[in-house]
Amino acid sequence: MADPTSLPEIPTAVLDAPRRGTLPFIWLLPILAIAVGGWLAVKSILNQGPTITIAFRTAEGLEAGKTQIRYKDVEIGVVKSIVLSPDHKGVVATAELSNQAEDFLVEDTRFWVVRARIAGGQISGLATLLSGSYIGVDPGTATDKRYDFIGLDEVPAVTGEALGRQFVLHAENLGSIEVGAPVYFRNAQVGEVVASDLAKDGKGATFRVFLRAPYDRYVTTQTRFWNASGIDVSIDASGVRVRTESLLTILIGGIAFQQAAESSGPPAAANAEFTLFPSRDAAFAQPDTSVETYQLMFDQTVRGLSTGAPVDFRGVVIGEVTRIDVVYDRGLHKFVQPVEIHLYPDRIRTRDLDPLKKRSTATFNSAQRVARFIARGLRGQLRTGNPLTGQTYVALDFFPDAKPVTTDVTQKPLVIPTVPGTLEELQAQLTNIAKKLDHVAFDQLDTDLRRTLQTFDTTLHTMNSLVQRLNTEVAPELAATMSESRRTLATANATLASATRALSTTERTLAADSPLQQELHVTLREIARAAAATRELTDYLERHPDAVLRGKSQEAP
Repeated sequence: MADPTSLPEIPTAVLDAPRRGTLPFIWLLPILAIAVGGWLAVKSILNQGPTITIAFRTAEGLEAGKTQIRYKDVEIGVVKSIVLSPDHKGVVATAELSNQAEDFLVEDTRFWVVRARIAGGQISGLATLLSGSYIGVDPGTATDKRYDFIGLDEVPAVTGEALGRQFVLHAENLGSIEVGAPVYFRNAQVGEVVASDLAKDGKGATFRVFLRAPYDRYVTTQTRFWNASGIDVSIDASGVRVRTESLLTILIGGIAFQQAAESSGPPAAANAEFTLFPSRDAAFAQPDTSVETYQLMFDQTVRGLSTGAPVDFRGVVIGEVTRIDVVYDRGLHKFVQPVEIHLYPDRIRTRDLDPLKKRSTATFNSAQRVARFIARGLRGQLRTGNPLTGQTYVALDFFPDAKPVTTDVTQKPLVIPTVPGTLEELQAQLTNIAKKLDHVAFDQLDTDLRRTLQTFDTTLHTMNSLVQRLNTEVAPELAATMSESRRTLATANATLASATRALSTTERTLAADSPLQQELHVTLREIARAAAATRELTDYLERHPDAVLRGKSQEAP
């Protein structure tokens, strides 16, 4: 038996840990897909923006899942669903926005549908014809959050990012001015109308205009706005004047403004209110601070006279017609036409031709002053302003020959007497002429006219006989006389020619360079010398009478 110590050592058994099975490669793809999907889901949740609702009047141009919400042509959301509003008067679009649009959701943010349209003389949204309509957004500046909005029916004329200021204009009516109409300053377009509406009390219209910077600084407290729509045509002493801003104002209307004076005043604040005048002349007219009401009673037709017609005093407009009525006068049993007028006394100035002359210190109110004018012949009269249109106006003037009237200064309003117009006077004269013609005996005139014509016919026959005798008896004698006169005239012409030749010979004889003239000059000089010698002899004999006997003595030198 072998020695157990000599036997080899038996190794001790060690228990190994069980080995895990390896995952097949095919399982890596689903795991990767799950991981990517989870990452996308987490990212979508993290990037998911707010959900808003926008109410529109109609769903025209909107499509769920396709219509985008854009800001500066960058997509910031998409419409998810469109349903009818609870009252069925519109639609409600639910849209999801991105996180970057979270700041846009404030109280004054505006949304509208951008589509191709023509408004305010401009064409916009042509790109939507190919790409489809989308929702535009104008971020507000408020701080209060909001998630339900009411969409605009029209594209806003001015967005919040535009630089400039808005102003409010008040007018009597809307006229032809629409939203988007241009605003001009010295014929340059500097803004546009952004809103228009009737006044809350229904007594006018209100416009809101936006002026772009830097042109908004030209609006001051002295600025005047006026309606520049259409064509302004006026006819005065200098001719026909046509005034318009541009062709666009003729089509859709427009507004213009300018400072009233060189001293423009301080700049106007934003949303300042101004009056919109109907024309440029009305905007720069002197304001009438004092108004007096009077009444004129016309006993004639007032056809052609309308409210607003001018009241003229010797070519100067001092008022306007405010009301025209017709009433029955029971006392006179006839109809009269009372016309109410407003006079502006500030348009009439007082001038003292002699400031040193003492004036009365008595004071008169307006009624007493007009009563004094009436006593001096102040009357109202209807006159034709335009023969083509038949428009008439009220003219005030002094008629010294007018019939005196009694004026009641306590009557309100004071009545100014009237005189017939020139046309009515002409009609009255024609009527008188017609009445006189009615009393004319035309039958007797016809008989007398026939007798006169018969007498005239007899006279014509007598004259015809006389002319025939002249042709047969007087004419031959007259021809013979004319022939003899011609012969006499020929003889006279010959005699005159002979006299002319003789006169010509005499003129040549008496000419300065003729021989006769030269001989005559010599003879005259000899006669002059002889006269001088005779004068000397006479003088010598007077001094020496004895020289006749003794002869001429030798005188000492």
